[in-house]
Amino acid sequence: METLGWIGSILFALCALPQALHSIRHGHSDGLTWGFLGMWLSGEIFTLAYVASKQDVLPLIANYAANLVFLTIIIGFKIFPRNTSH
Repeated sequence: METLGWIGSILFALCALPQALHSIRHGHSDGLTWGFLGMWLSGEIFTLAYVASKQDVLPLIANYAANLVFLTIIIGFKIFPRNTSH
């Protein structure tokens, strides 16, 4: 079960990677609404705070920490787009 937990957490954490890479490559995060990004960020922070208070949840902590890194990149390009011509 531990292996399944790690596999699931890694896959779930990496699901934001394609969008982060897209934002980096294109220099913006257009197409993602602030409502979506705000709810995603809030969900990540609240769930990470909850999970961090539990024991034996390292896969989940790794998942939420990685997602926060990718989400920070995506939001950064939403706030500060590198170029405005697409």
